Amino acid sequence: MNWTLKPFDQLTLNELYGLLRLRCEVFIVEQVAYQDIDGLDQQAWHLFAQDERGAVIACLRIFPKGVVYPDAAAIGRLCVSAAHRRRGLASQMLDRALEYIDHTLALPATRISAQRYLQAFYESRGFVQSGEGYLEDGIPHIPMLRRGGC
Repeated sequence: MNWTLKPFDQLTLNELYGLLRLRCEVFIVEQVAYQDIDGLDQQAWHLFAQDERGAVIACLRIFPKGVVYPDAAAIGRLCVSAAHRRRGLASQMLDRALEYIDHTLALPATRISAQRYLQAFYESRGFVQSGEGYLEDGIPHIPMLRRGGC
């Protein structure tokens, strides 16, 4: 498995296709139809893992402060292909993203919009619920915040 972190304008066409294909598979086919292509990919850093054949098997987006939230970095669109779940990829990926935010971007806070069922997963990485729950595309979510690290 190979991990890569790139800004949008450095993604190859095959990498971009793989990212969008995986996000469509997880967020649209498995969960609920919604607008995944939201105009924010161009402002994100994309962290992803590819298997030995080059297929994207896990990905997320990292946004610097000011793109999604005025006061914090953001992480979103975290997903792992169904065939590669329960192997620790999501944990590895989130740890890599937080390392980048804490040490390269040197930002003191990170916000996420978490699916409620993943609350304990994010809490294990230092996030705390930072507001009331809400429905997003029919799925229960909660805002979460992680301070520190840099």
